[in-house]
Amino acid sequence: HVQLVESGGGLVRPGGSLRLSCAASGRTADSHAMAWFRQAPGKEREPREFVAAISWSGASTLYADSVKGRFTISRDNAKNTVYLQMNSLKPEDTAVYYCAARPIIMTREIYEYDYWGQGTQVTVAP
Repeated sequence: HVQLVESGGGLVRPGGSLRLSCAASGRTADSHAMAWFRQAPGKEREPREFVAAISWSGASTLYADSVKGRFTISRDNAKNTVYLQMNSLKPEDTAVYYCAARPIIMTREIYEYDYWGQGTQVTVAP
């Protein structure tokens, strides 16, 4: 079993930056692929949107087209922590950001992820 706790959300102006962290605990946390998803306000009835994913080793990454070139996902397995560096933030990035984990193989598919954090709010506004 893997437990996930996100942190680092907040209010930022358009063009600003934030770094989200996801601390994982559990005996096999470092053998899991990790991902970030988000849910924008007013879209609670829709599936969470894929943002980025990283393989268990950190060697491979995936990004949604909407964040490619602005967001960077990384991980430190010694600390069992995954990061999402978000630069050039836009108002449309406003959402609750969730960390997710699944064994070994990374994917964009939300239903493939077994473990989820509680989410952290990111608000981009003047």
